[in-house]
Amino acid sequence: METETHDLSTLFQQLGLDNSAKSIDTFIDEHQLPDAVKVSEASFWKDAQKQLLKEAIAADGPDALWVDELNVRLHANASAAHSAQR
Repeated sequence: METETHDLSTLFQQLGLDNSAKSIDTFIDEHQLPDAVKVSEASFWKDAQKQLLKEAIAADGPDALWVDELNVRLHANASAAHSAQR
């Protein structure tokens, strides 16, 4: 039985983006989202990318974990700001 490896790099590849660790970190740093914006609804995604993210979440499979990680990292600044206000 062959198992497929899923990770953030694989997700970026599926999204048609550079999937090197440095490029992923740069993308995340440059595309921080406010709390109110869902990862799959961010304005910087193309329609096909939004659809891929929505389908991964809905399928609740291995890719959903990586979409969740991407979501957390894209909202890191908003979460830090929210925590600082407490």
